[in-house]
Amino acid sequence: MTFALVILILFLPLLASAGILMFARNHPAASAKLSIGAVVISFLASVALFRSGLSAENLPAELAVRWLNVGDLDIAFGFRLDLLTLLMLVVVTGVASAIHLYSWGYLRGDRSIPRYFACLSFFMFSMLGIIMSNNFAQMFVFWELVGLSSYLLIGFWFERPSAADAAKKAFLTNRVGDFGFLMGILLLWSQLGSVHFGQIQTKLAENPQALGTLTTVVALLVFCGAVGKSAQFPLHVWLPDAMEGPTPVSALIHAATMVAAGVFMLCRVFFLLALPAQWPAWMGGLSWSALDVIAWVGGITALLAALMATQQNDIKRILAYSTLSQLGYMVMAVGLGGPSPAMYHLATHAFFKALLFLGAGSVIVALHHEQDIWNMGALAGRMKVTFWTFLLATLALCGVPPFSGFFSKDEILALAFTQNKPLFFLGLFVAFLTTFYMFRLVMVAFLGPAKKPSASHARESEPVMILPLIALGLPTVLAGFWGIDAVFGRGFHGSTEHAGTWWQQMIFPFHHAPVPALASLGAFAIGLASAWRLYRQAKTDPLSTALGAGSRLLQHRFYLDELYERGIALTQDALAGIADFTDRWIIAGLLVRGIHGTVELTGRILRLFQTGNVQTYAFWVLMGVSALLWWVLR
Repeated sequence: MTFALVILILFLPLLASAGILMFARNHPAASAKLSIGAVVISFLASVALFRSGLSAENLPAELAVRWLNVGDLDIAFGFRLDLLTLLMLVVVTGVASAIHLYSWGYLRGDRSIPRYFACLSFFMFSMLGIIMSNNFAQMFVFWELVGLSSYLLIGFWFERPSAADAAKKAFLTNRVGDFGFLMGILLLWSQLGSVHFGQIQTKLAENPQALGTLTTVVALLVFCGAVGKSAQFPLHVWLPDAMEGPTPVSALIHAATMVAAGVFMLCRVFFLLALPAQWPAWMGGLSWSALDVIAWVGGITALLAALMATQQNDIKRILAYSTLSQLGYMVMAVGLGGPSPAMYHLATHAFFKALLFLGAGSVIVALHHEQDIWNMGALAGRMKVTFWTFLLATLALCGVPPFSGFFSKDEILALAFTQNKPLFFLGLFVAFLTTFYMFRLVMVAFLGPAKKPSASHARESEPVMILPLIALGLPTVLAGFWGIDAVFGRGFHGSTEHAGTWWQQMIFPFHHAPVPALASLGAFAIGLASAWRLYRQAKTDPLSTALGAGSRLLQHRFYLDELYERGIALTQDALAGIADFTDRWIIAGLLVRGIHGTVELTGRILRLFQTGNVQTYAFWVLMGVSALLWWVLR
């Protein structure tokens, strides 16, 4: 029964994608039904698998068949079923079900709906493969398939140059991180002789020194994969541009799935990251462990993204930078030794961030694809369901009790408070910025005066787009009381501790770690007051004028894209120019054409002597004999 559910969950979206491409390419409604039906059935099967797993005594369990055997490399195509896998399956398929349904309303009328749903289902197959893989090799295959399918979805409107460029940027940037990931996998295999998670964990538990001086290097190379997929500094630049894809794609890829894959992978291989620091001899003197690096990369990403979000005007880009910032929180939690808080925040973030993106999509459709918040306003009264669900998700993101984001973010801040005070204060400042830029968005787009006629005539979206908002609103409000943290705690630490009743869960953060909880609420209050003072009736951005050059720095994202462009021009483009010159003028010109030309010229000159005239030949013979005699007798 378990094996049948696993096969159903993984392969049903793949069958839907293949069915759409083969039989429904010209039937939008049929393609939508196939894709939506597949992901909903996968969700129901995931729930059934999760419920059976909660009571199982033999977790983690594995199902595998032999796949590849080359020399000493033996790889099975297998599935690892533990609480991390089971809960992640429920979260991903649940959020994806709402987004699939919403997509049908959002894209209705688009001529490429079948292609969209085929790519969406293929993406789901790839993501579910990452979640269930029991070895690095299989995970890497699905990892790359996620990259391919995200490329297709981000560039869905490929006729727009900006969308095509964004898809290429996302694909190439991820390849940089994936190269490091692959090198880490190869080093692991060369040192330990296995790519299987369980076998590697067992070997490292028996001998933590098994990787020798490569321990920290291998861990950081594996981390490179997460830096690319989860858009961490300095490879974060692709995610904001990926907003060129349809809004449901932004909700799916940038809320619960693709960007979460990196955090999930780090938690899956936490046993590798947590090894004591060991560096090669030529790097002697370094004392930082892999977790130290991971924590600070996450913290820096959270801070930079939050700062950039304060001066963005595109509603989707604001949410994109918010996603970056929250991913930074999760990665920071992993680095602080807390895979359970990281996954807890990943789960709650999936619900409220997907809701925020879908709410933004509802606004964009109502305003005829307007995305600049300074062309909106007064939408709260005209789009009541969208406004209230968007507000609930905003409160969850800002960490306001009793919404789900409060509990998961509080666990991260409480962890930072005990493990690393500088990162705690950084996280607290990011919490203030989060409240500030999100309520800037809410006040300008929903509560402030209408700034364009389109905003004055906006209407609520159709039911097929509203129902997913309501469905996602429930976990946004209630997921903090569902014991998600207890499930992850049991999965990582074997702990079954739970706060108990709903009221006990509500006050648990204040009892367990009162300073971080109260400080977080203080950061929210200051951020809300600042946003209210600056933006409650604003028609232009007063902060932009006040900051001056600082505002331009934030709007241009610290000029990191320009810096990369210049760096590529000085390195890759320069090397390409040298290679072109060498190929064109030295190899093709001097060597190939030069030798060919010399032989041809010599042949042409010799051909001049072949006249067919006997007197001419006699003359040249006489000249030759004379020259020979001169040479001999001189």
